[in-house]
Amino acid sequence: MKIKHFLLANAVLLSAGSALAAPADNGELIKQGEYLSRLGDCSACHSLPGKPAFSGGLAIESNLGTIYSTNITPDKEHGIGNYSEQQFSDAVRKGVLPDGKRLYPAMPYPDYAKISDQDMHALYVYFMQGVKPSAEQPPETDLSFPFSQRWGMRFWNWAFASDKPFRPIGGASAEVNRGAYIVESLGHCGSCHTPRGLGMNEKALDSGDKDFLAGGSLNDWEVPSLRGLPRWTEQETIDYLATGRNDKAAVGGEMTSVVEHSTSYMSEADLKAIAAYLKFLGGNPSLPAGDDKAAGATEAKLTAAKNLTTGERLYLDNCGACHFVTGKGAPGVFPQLDQATIVNAGDPTGLIHTILAGAQQPSTAKAPSTLAMPGFAARLNDEEVAQLATFIRQGWSNKAAAVKADEVKKVRETLKH
Repeated sequence: MKIKHFLLANAVLLSAGSALAAPADNGELIKQGEYLSRLGDCSACHSLPGKPAFSGGLAIESNLGTIYSTNITPDKEHGIGNYSEQQFSDAVRKGVLPDGKRLYPAMPYPDYAKISDQDMHALYVYFMQGVKPSAEQPPETDLSFPFSQRWGMRFWNWAFASDKPFRPIGGASAEVNRGAYIVESLGHCGSCHTPRGLGMNEKALDSGDKDFLAGGSLNDWEVPSLRGLPRWTEQETIDYLATGRNDKAAVGGEMTSVVEHSTSYMSEADLKAIAAYLKFLGGNPSLPAGDDKAAGATEAKLTAAKNLTTGERLYLDNCGACHFVTGKGAPGVFPQLDQATIVNAGDPTGLIHTILAGAQQPSTAKAPSTLAMPGFAARLNDEEVAQLATFIRQGWSNKAAAVKADEVKKVRETLKH
C-alpha cells in the first residue's frame, strides 16, 4: 500500500512540475522550450518592436528608477551565448549572473525559482539553439545610490526570496496542481496580483498563504485578486486568457501584453488547469454585491434621459452606444461596467486612464479581430472626466468613491510620457 501511494504521489508531482512531457529529440526539445518561454512571457520584457527577438532594451519603470531588460539571445558578446546550463539556471531561478552580479527582481526570479529542472533544460536548449543571436546592446541599468549597489540584493534575497522547488498541493487533482505550477512559477502571476511588502517584495509566493494572488498595485493601477474569481466561470477565465475578452470583461493595462505574448499561446489543457487552480483557491470578498434595485434605477433614468446629472449626460453621449443603459455592454465585445473590478477599485487610476487614453484588445489566434475603445482626453476636460468616472463608479450596483478633477489631471500628465 505504501509503494502504491508513493507511485501515485510521484505521478502527480511529475504532471504538475513539468508543463509538457519529455521530448524524444532535440527538435522537439527546442519546440518545448519555445512554448515554455511563452508560458514565462519572456518576450514581453526582452523583445521590442523593430528589434531582434529577445535582444532586450525594454525600459521598466520602478520605484528605484529605470531598469533595462537585457539581451538574452545566444550572442557570445552581448547576450548569454557563453552561459553554461547551470549559469543559465542560476540567472533565471536565483537572479545571479555568471560574474556574481545580482539581478533586480524586476526579473521575477522569486517566482521562476519553482521552474522544474526538466523545463529549465528545455528553456536552455531553446535559447541556445532556437533563438537567433543578436549583437544589440541594450542601455545599461544605472540606478542611483544605494540601489546601484547590487551586492545588497544578496540580503534582499535572503529575506524575501526562496529556493524551494514547487510543491504539489496535497489532496488537489493533477489538473489543479498543473495550474498551480504554471501560475506560481513560469506564469509568475503573483508578481502583479500579490500585494507587496515594505521591501517591495511579494508577500506570498504560493497558495499556502492567503495573501497569494489577493490583489496588488502596479503603476498606481489596482490589480484585482485572482482568488476564486467568483463572478467568472472556468470557461470565462479560459476565454479571457486565450482571447483577451469574455462575456463580462476585456483586458486593459499590462494584462493586454500578457495575453498578446503569453496566455493566448497556451494549450487548452494549460488554460483549463489555470482556471481550475484559480477556482480551487476560492475567496474574493472585495467585490461589490449585485444590487438589482439600484441597477434598475440607473437603467430607468438613463432610458428616460430626463433631469440628468453631468456625469449621466456624458455617459449617454460618449459611452452608452457600446456599454448601453444597463451598464452590461455586449458579451464578448464590450465589457460590463456594472460591478467591474476596474470601476470599483479603491484607486480610480485605471478607470481614468482608460477613459482618457482608451484601450485596445489584442489580436489573438482565437480572436483575431482587434476591438478598440477610443480615448477621450482631447474631447473631455478634467472636470468632465471626473464627473463621468464618478457616475460610472456609483451607477447601477457600483458603490465606489467619487473622482476628483485633480486625480484626472494627475493621470493626464502621465499620458504625455
